[in-house]
Amino acid sequence: MNKIWKGILCGAALLAAGATSASGQGIEDFYKGRDLTVLIGYAPGGGYDAYARLLSQFMGAHLPGGPTLVPQNMPGAGSLKSATYLFGVAPKDGSVMGTFAQQLAVAPLLGDAPFDARQFTWIGSVAGEVSVCAYSTASPVKSWEDMKTIPHKVGGEGRGSDVDALSLTLKNLFGAKLEVITGYPGTTDMMLAVERGEIDGVCGISYGSLKSRFANLLDEGKVHVILQAGLKGAPDLTVPNAADLAETTEEKQIIRFILAPNVMGRPYAAPPGIPAERAEALRTAFDATMKDPDFLAKAASLRLEVSPVTGAEIAGLLEEIYATPKAVIEKAAEVSGAKEG
Repeated sequence: MNKIWKGILCGAALLAAGATSASGQGIEDFYKGRDLTVLIGYAPGGGYDAYARLLSQFMGAHLPGGPTLVPQNMPGAGSLKSATYLFGVAPKDGSVMGTFAQQLAVAPLLGDAPFDARQFTWIGSVAGEVSVCAYSTASPVKSWEDMKTIPHKVGGEGRGSDVDALSLTLKNLFGAKLEVITGYPGTTDMMLAVERGEIDGVCGISYGSLKSRFANLLDEGKVHVILQAGLKGAPDLTVPNAADLAETTEEKQIIRFILAPNVMGRPYAAPPGIPAERAEALRTAFDATMKDPDFLAKAASLRLEVSPVTGAEIAGLLEEIYATPKAVIEKAAEVSGAKEG
């Protein structure tokens, strides 16, 4: 375990000091009058933040005892900080859940995260995702062909994040002439950098987030989508799909492995090992929230897509991902930047 992970775990341990498990309590007694922390692995203003704050408004009403869900931003290392805290330090009593980059589901296999993603208590996802490359219309890069021939810059958050992984895969597997300027706290900062002309675009941003959080940039013609990336393409996009760029069997296996987490979309998980009855209560409440008319109306008003994925479906997907042949995983680690060298 490297110094970054040790620092995350040691520093976060102070936050969890004194936490106790009340495993003998009933569900309603446990949650009544309690705050349930919802960790957000990114800075305020982006898509993960928007979804988490929306969910926090409604999910408590579907949990016995009616706890208050309290969003708490914990940005860092492309959301690796929050995921590592949630996995190894957060109280394992059902009082904490969180959301982090979908790509972190495969990061442990790529040697880039100190946990086994299968061991999280998966609660569900509000929506599956298609990632896109959104570029400034002022950039000379206008198409996938331009991405392969014109040197340019794109934003990144940190190794293992959705944006860094896709950007580097496009560069190393398919020959895109891009340079990743990494270290941005989240999509809001990256899109501001696009507006200012500091970078040409962002690859790996959720299409749903682009249409909701950054709709003004699309409406005003400041950015446009020139490539999408998903196991299934967005029905309203006609641009090329990175999944279709692969020509060899190896390339097809690698890109499928890297894009598979998109199915998870905006995942929510609790720490490993929380009491089974509380895990089930969280999943049931999440599923009920996805059908709540008030939740759906609010999501529509915010232009946030709702196409739920259950916790069981996420767990099943991870079993499939973790069964990927080792040789494919190692090659994916190289092309996505998870493996240095």
